[in-house]
Amino acid sequence: MEPRLIQEQRLEWKMNQSLLQSLQILQFSSVELIDYIKEVSKENPLIEEVNFDYDISRYKAGNTDDFSIGEINQAEETMYDQLRNQLYTLNVRKELIPVIEFGIDSLNEDGYLDIDVDIWSEKLEIPRETAEEALGKIQQLDPPGIGARTLGECIVLQLRQKESYQPFVEELLAEHLVWVAEENSKDIAEHYSVSIEEAAGIIEQIKSCHPKPGHLLETRQPDYIIPEASIYKEAGTWKISFFKWNSPDIKVNNGYMEGAELDKEAASYLREKYKQIDWLKQAISYRTNTLEQIIHVIVEKQYMYFEHGAFMLRPLTLREIAEEVGVHISTVSRAINNKYVQTNQGVFPIKFFLQSGIRQSNGKQTSSFAVKKMIQEFVQHEDKAKPLSDESIRRKLEDEFNISVARRTVMKYRKQLKIPSSVKRKERKENG
Repeated sequence: MEPRLIQEQRLEWKMNQSLLQSLQILQFSSVELIDYIKEVSKENPLIEEVNFDYDISRYKAGNTDDFSIGEINQAEETMYDQLRNQLYTLNVRKELIPVIEFGIDSLNEDGYLDIDVDIWSEKLEIPRETAEEALGKIQQLDPPGIGARTLGECIVLQLRQKESYQPFVEELLAEHLVWVAEENSKDIAEHYSVSIEEAAGIIEQIKSCHPKPGHLLETRQPDYIIPEASIYKEAGTWKISFFKWNSPDIKVNNGYMEGAELDKEAASYLREKYKQIDWLKQAISYRTNTLEQIIHVIVEKQYMYFEHGAFMLRPLTLREIAEEVGVHISTVSRAINNKYVQTNQGVFPIKFFLQSGIRQSNGKQTSSFAVKKMIQEFVQHEDKAKPLSDESIRRKLEDEFNISVARRTVMKYRKQLKIPSSVKRKERKENG
């Protein structure tokens, strides 16, 4: 019975590791996925070279003028933006959200909390327990380690995500960090009554943790945008075609196992490498299938946009897509992050098709993007001698499109579009 129990425990841990790998790969763009596979292949002799660089270069050469990113004045998201965007994944009472947002804004660029909890509670005039509750919510966000106050806490937050987490690690990091630094498996094993192998494994896990998780959310400007799929119309039907770099085919070199006498250690090593490839293939398949389902839902929900253009873009949320696909909201968020699709109107971030809505007087909703486009059109065709005020734009939206919005909403959207006020537009005309 005992050997069977140990075998089952190890199998469960590996399945969880495979799931973690799937979630990690789900977030990769195609280029990042190919780079990741190349890194894995350096340590796994069974993987033959996977190289789509030629195909990507050929795509670039043939599409140099085809990039028209869809969002108006699209801004890259900072670490703070990305963390705020994850709040919908948590079960949070409404009154706690501004407390959490204050905490997010109090993180330094490494992702550590840069303010004492007591000061946090004093500034917001809330009980300390409320600030601690908010901190606990922040520490549930991705990547693990965010919101830590010390390096030790940062590592513990990351290790808690692992199935093999040992509670004594917290004391180890607090009281005996030198043992970890010196990789002293013997003293750790003796002090905590574990085997040398287990102690060595814990040290390796600690070393694998990222000391500055905030850097994993750094704003990056892509050198070149490579779309995952193409959305096009054929025979009256909108179709989706994925580029081959979206799902790289991993070829396995079986020569190591053929016609060779292998000792037990070598055979065991190769079996582990085969399993690694199997996990990797499953993770890639999961990424491809999830992304394909999400894009299919987007094309279905935004059908009128693809047919008639930007003014027909409808409100769409992560929750709607998650319910259609049958996955958690955070899975959808991971799957579409930093990914693009090619359409007949240019290349768009997948996030572009998720829009907040403005309710019209007839009960229907219009996307905020469509309203921005209307404002842009109004200003473009206005009488330059008598520019439209924000109130005039508000009335035109209501009179011509039955869209009721507040004047301050018009002002907010106008500023996001970088359109000057009517006074400044008139001054510019007179001075010009």
